[in-house]
Amino acid sequence: MGFEHTSVMPKEVHAYQNLKPGDICVDCTLGGSGHALSTIKAILPHGMLIGIDQDMDAIVNAQKILSPFEQNIKLCHSNFANLPDILQTNNVKGVNSILLDLGFSFNQLVNGRRGFSFNKNEPLDMRMDIRTPLTASHVVNTYTEKNLVDIFFKFGEEKLSRKITRAILRKRAEAPIETSKELAQIIVDATPAKQAFKQKIHPATRVFQALRIEVNQELSQLETFMKEIPSMLVKGGRICIISFHSLEDRIVKHSLKKFENGCTCPREFPRCMCGFVPKIKLISKKPLLPTQAEIDANPMARSSKLRVAERI
Repeated sequence: MGFEHTSVMPKEVHAYQNLKPGDICVDCTLGGSGHALSTIKAILPHGMLIGIDQDMDAIVNAQKILSPFEQNIKLCHSNFANLPDILQTNNVKGVNSILLDLGFSFNQLVNGRRGFSFNKNEPLDMRMDIRTPLTASHVVNTYTEKNLVDIFFKFGEEKLSRKITRAILRKRAEAPIETSKELAQIIVDATPAKQAFKQKIHPATRVFQALRIEVNQELSQLETFMKEIPSMLVKGGRICIISFHSLEDRIVKHSLKKFENGCTCPREFPRCMCGFVPKIKLISKKPLLPTQAEIDANPMARSSKLRVAERI
């Protein structure tokens, strides 16, 4: 099986990008290149698309999908947090559109062979970029009890984090936990049957999410990226960010609000005295959500939220 090219909220993203021919755009997470293909077609003939992904499989896929437009694209095997450096390297002072889709690639889940899926018996890796040193196996087999509990609770919002961690500690004392299937079974066995029955998701979902976030430092990378948004956009340029869980959306929401209204003056002051100057405006005060029709067609869109802001 190859890459899935299904994009989340494609019509909404395309509309809010507000693209025109000649624009310079960035797709920070190429994935299956669905959004990238739509973007490049809108900015031809003289526009430029910078496509980024930390997974080399996505870069190779993008080279195939976007090959008819090779004169208008620049592909970078990197993390989106490195975008300021990428723009500087390519002598780009500002862009018209930035898209950041934080969704988990279907290809990584099904074809990645890195232990992302709890339904497959694969090495416990979970690295999106195999050049990075930290693996899920290292986390599961060497982290302290406190660290594992904290990761599962904070990044996975797993209520059974202590119980699951203790089960992991018992198993790894006998032998290293080496595969995704093995870890998933440990989590299932540690989950009370009544609680597992009530859940709409697989008992291992939250722990696997937490491990993926820890291994790839997803939230810290997002925080780093969000700090630089105004400096990367030209006036009138827009950023569209699709998040998939509350931790991501919280970082995006608070960062954008800070750029829009970061005045630190006491509320009783008649006017701003701190010198704050708004850098962006929110295009939509509330996040845009996928339609029920899209969710029915693409269940992976179920928890997605789209936030859009414009440089002023």
